[in-house]
Amino acid sequence: MDIEQQYDKIYRYCYFKVQDKYLAEDITQEAFLRFFNSDYKVRGKELAYLYTIARNLCIDEYRRIKPVCLSETDEGVEQSFEDETILHTELKHALDRLDEEDRELMLLRYVNEENVSDIGKLFKLSRFSVYRRLQKILKELRTYLEGSDENG
Repeated sequence: MDIEQQYDKIYRYCYFKVQDKYLAEDITQEAFLRFFNSDYKVRGKELAYLYTIARNLCIDEYRRIKPVCLSETDEGVEQSFEDETILHTELKHALDRLDEEDRELMLLRYVNEENVSDIGKLFKLSRFSVYRRLQKILKELRTYLEGSDENG
């Protein structure tokens, strides 16, 4: 397992969940520490186990403090193009409509570029179920975004 590559993926996953750079770094480091200190021996499922540790640490963090509702755009950062800002806002609205597990599936597949088999192991689903679910989510997002283009 390439630790550097997996570290980046776990960090992005944690950042997506907690929306805080420093907290995501802390959780990622803790996930790797727990992974290396564990007696986990099953070969071929290390990445799924690492994601499980990270997910549980993020859940623990949510239990510790409730997440802060984020604004549509960060006030300290100016977008250079109006279209980019509009697209970002529309996409955020579309993703917010999804349930937590669907957003997580999208993150793992399209941001972290995990393969469908690994995602299936993590969620205890067949790769065909994961594929069908991703296709359904993409269709829902496409329908919502096309509808917001017509209304906006």
